[in-house]
Amino acid sequence: MDKKNNIILKVENLSKQYRLGTVGTGTISHDLNRFFSRIRGKEDPYLKIGESNNRGTKGNSEYVWALKDINFEIRRGEVLGIIGKNGAGKSTLLKILSKVTGPTTGSIKSKGRIASLLEVGTGFHPEMTGKENVFLNGAILGMNKKEIQSKLAEIVSFSGCERYIDTPVKRYSSGMKVRLAFAVAAHLEPDILIVDEVLAVGDAEFQKKAIGKMQSISNSEGRTVLFVSHNMAAVKSLCKRGVVLDNGESVFEGSTNDAIEFYKNNNGLNSMGSQGVFDFSNNNIGDDDVKLIEVSCSDSKGRIRCNYFHDESLTVKITLKILKKIENSRFALIVKTLSDDIVFVSSSFGVTNTGIDVGINILTVKIPSFLLNNSNYIIAVSGAIPGKKYFFETTNCLNIKVESMENKGFGFNEKWPGSVHPVLNWTLK
Repeated sequence: MDKKNNIILKVENLSKQYRLGTVGTGTISHDLNRFFSRIRGKEDPYLKIGESNNRGTKGNSEYVWALKDINFEIRRGEVLGIIGKNGAGKSTLLKILSKVTGPTTGSIKSKGRIASLLEVGTGFHPEMTGKENVFLNGAILGMNKKEIQSKLAEIVSFSGCERYIDTPVKRYSSGMKVRLAFAVAAHLEPDILIVDEVLAVGDAEFQKKAIGKMQSISNSEGRTVLFVSHNMAAVKSLCKRGVVLDNGESVFEGSTNDAIEFYKNNNGLNSMGSQGVFDFSNNNIGDDDVKLIEVSCSDSKGRIRCNYFHDESLTVKITLKILKKIENSRFALIVKTLSDDIVFVSSSFGVTNTGIDVGINILTVKIPSFLLNNSNYIIAVSGAIPGKKYFFETTNCLNIKVESMENKGFGFNEKWPGSVHPVLNWTLK
């Protein structure tokens, strides 16, 4: 098939400007200035003065660009992940693509029906039953009653809301609304399915089910999916290509793995503890019983480092300040990939469950050589009294890199697949 004809969605120079502090475009004088500029064939004067959408700075202009000059193409059957920090412009982009709001400048060219799931209960009327809302959503997508009826049983079964399908949606929990809304959007045969972070409202079982369905409609049915999520593992498993947004601008486009790594590197997610040690003493991490002071990673000679070879062991030290004597506590070391996939978890069970005295205490965990494969890893820690409470729970303390022994001067290649590459006991008889 001609690649040009296979493009189902094309975004060109897409921008969206908002005025801060007010609803609408502004004062009557602003509207008149815009009107006279337009009839004279000149550029809107307020498009020249907007600032980038950096929510962390005060700024000098009352106009901001929620999106600025976004360009990308999506082919039929492709799954595109859109990632970025809060306020980067992801939801604004999806709202424009879903025609909830219009762009300030630029154009969108699409082929076929678009179904979107942007918020909990998108497009649902609270007074109508779940079944009635299925027919309402189908009608909005341009389907007739017969088509919707043929899909009804499948939608209800997938949603898991059979018992409540004849109950008004206003009595649904947020999770039930998401289940039914996603089931409708995925089963009424849209050519393009747009899904925002809303799936995070659902439980783990439903998230897995929803991701499986999106993979199915992309691979088997050749439909296109735009997926926004802060769950990097979900983005990695579902998407083949990613776009990174930052302050309303597209700053990277490429493979999913490259997009995730770019996002983490450029948003401080890979900079925490990048020298092999991170000091938490000023961050007040913990509670009235336990404070996390420091996490470090060192080699066999005690040198703090963040780069290691496959044949080197690593020692992680977790420094704690115990304010009250605690018993039955449990601390954990979590090693993850850059995509947030857990490689392994190690627990302090048997060491700390008998009690820790008040004062500074250091937990030491040794990761043996020939375990971690050549890759980049995130080290996180947590502490808790199981079944009662967490003292602290971190997502990223240290970032380490394990290199192949090939880079150490050996002539053979040790770039094996997988996150771990342990040396196991082999025997030959």
